[in-house]
Amino acid sequence: MAKNSSRRSFIKNAAIGSAAVAAATQLRELGAGLAHGAAVRHFDTEVMTGSGDYQYRVKHHYVKLPSEYSWQTTHNVAVDSQNRIYVIHEGREELKDHPSIFVFDDQGKFIRAFGSQYQGGGHGLEVRREGSDEFLYVSAYQQVKAFSKLTLDGKVIWSQRAPQESKIYNQEEYDAPKKVWGRDRFMPTNFAFLPKGGFLLADGYGAFHIHRYDQDGKWLSSFGGAGDGTGKFNTPHGLWIDDRDEANPKIVVTDRAHNTLQIFDIDGKYLSTIPGFGLPANIDCQGQVLLVPELGARVSLLDREYKVLAQLGSDVERIRDTKGVREDESLWIDGKFVHPHDACFDRNGDILVAEWVRTGRVTKLERVR
Repeated sequence: MAKNSSRRSFIKNAAIGSAAVAAATQLRELGAGLAHGAAVRHFDTEVMTGSGDYQYRVKHHYVKLPSEYSWQTTHNVAVDSQNRIYVIHEGREELKDHPSIFVFDDQGKFIRAFGSQYQGGGHGLEVRREGSDEFLYVSAYQQVKAFSKLTLDGKVIWSQRAPQESKIYNQEEYDAPKKVWGRDRFMPTNFAFLPKGGFLLADGYGAFHIHRYDQDGKWLSSFGGAGDGTGKFNTPHGLWIDDRDEANPKIVVTDRAHNTLQIFDIDGKYLSTIPGFGLPANIDCQGQVLLVPELGARVSLLDREYKVLAQLGSDVERIRDTKGVREDESLWIDGKFVHPHDACFDRNGDILVAEWVRTGRVTKLERVR
């Protein structure tokens, strides 16, 4: 989750290739400028976090796997129209026959599992309604380097690798994606869905471009690339369409290694930069509230002007100064986060948070009403 140039030094034979090593380095090197969230408060047996109108009951390990499965680093979380919960973990390439995507009901009870093809690289996951049907969009990095559209029970509609039409990636990247670890690698991380159809795909660990596709998955254009901000990125890990101003929707990109959000118009023209985050990883939006999970140990809620409404489960100072928290569950504190990698609102306005930790963890933040 590292935020500097070391994040882009991918070692070919490393077990995590880059993301884990760089992430740990970046977390240690976060500056002291990160603000504290509200203190965790205890009411009887409940653990609470948040402030003002945004207070939540914290329910760690909300979803649980049956005994035949185990987590291998949770990455992203999404919900469908029935409030069913979908979770993807990165997995390990040697576990080729094991699923990478797990589905639960809204009480956290296991329903089914699929997606063994994403073992060793499972990353981004979104549910998208198209007409009367819903689909899963999945992105995978590391040993997989592909993105796909699936039915909600795991049937593949289409799957693609690096967009050769973009002229960004070499032919070897397309023909043998598992063998390529250079600057022109393709390492897709997350999706955003456009108001008039189609979607954006962030190449967050690869060439640092944002790719635009039509509703059928045909590549149209791209913007961004590696750089120092103002339209260029250092790890554009997550993105979303901010449509709170319906007449002027915007693209919001988490420029993670710069600790910022970058704002673009819907055509990809750079507009502004919002600083002050701690390794922002992805984005969701519901009503007038923007949700930003930060690997720097907190989840932030933002208003229409991108100002902080509340910060949830913050453990910024301790995580920055304490090594090995990701690997050692005994160091985790109730009501506080370790490394939030993704978060989404559910249909009731509660929040689900997936953390980049060794044993995996999905937390439900149940809003106090």
